[in-house]
Amino acid sequence: MIDHSIQGKTVIIAGGAKNLGGLLARDLAVHGAKAVAIHYNSAATKPAADETVRAINAAGAKGVAFQGDLTSAAAVEKLFAETVAAIGRPDIAVNTVGKVLKKPMAEITEAEFDGMSAVNAKSAFFFLKEAGKTLNDNGKICTLVTSLLGAFTPFYAAYAGMKAPVEHFTRAAAKEFGARGISVTAIGPGPMDTPFFYPAEGADAVAYHKTAAALSKLTRTGLTDIQDIVPWIRFMVSDGWWMTGQTILVNGGYTTK
Repeated sequence: MIDHSIQGKTVIIAGGAKNLGGLLARDLAVHGAKAVAIHYNSAATKPAADETVRAINAAGAKGVAFQGDLTSAAAVEKLFAETVAAIGRPDIAVNTVGKVLKKPMAEITEAEFDGMSAVNAKSAFFFLKEAGKTLNDNGKICTLVTSLLGAFTPFYAAYAGMKAPVEHFTRAAAKEFGARGISVTAIGPGPMDTPFFYPAEGADAVAYHKTAAALSKLTRTGLTDIQDIVPWIRFMVSDGWWMTGQTILVNGGYTTK
């Protein structure tokens, strides 16, 4: 019988140094992962990556960290190659990488469009590609998207619009990798209480988002807490393996499809 638990598994997390990715890395180590490789983008994040690696090691797993700009296919391929060399072929691959832009379409420049496409769509595609090539059979892949994929709203065309392709990437990958027992999902959190959220929003928008979810009053800030997303990812990359090809919005009733 196939063991779909976290115990003894090898993990790679893109964007795994801090915030949601960092908490997930720690969580999977605590739940029995054998080794966790985390990716981080810039040198400024290295201290957070080092701290997360120490926490992984303290939990009894082997932690390693690699820096890279995943907006090129070569960089994604390098990340997986480094991971395999350091801890072996992964069983679980999670991509939390993303970039937010809130701006009217009429004001978005070509450079901004290209940057959003590279971070939110291109990097996700090539992460899925390399995960499909590299993961052990019966592996699990999960990509972070956004609950804005279920919203009818202005100003997020370049952000939600560049996360939208990941829904089809997920469906296609699930079909293509399924013969090897690999499940592929995407999770779309609601607006999260992280440093990525606040710079993109004005005070009025922040106040709205803090009251928009049906369960807002039950949370610390009214926003989605990263602590509420981690168990969903953990479930989808373990016992939730039978769910594949799906995008799941986890947002406390912020929006739905």
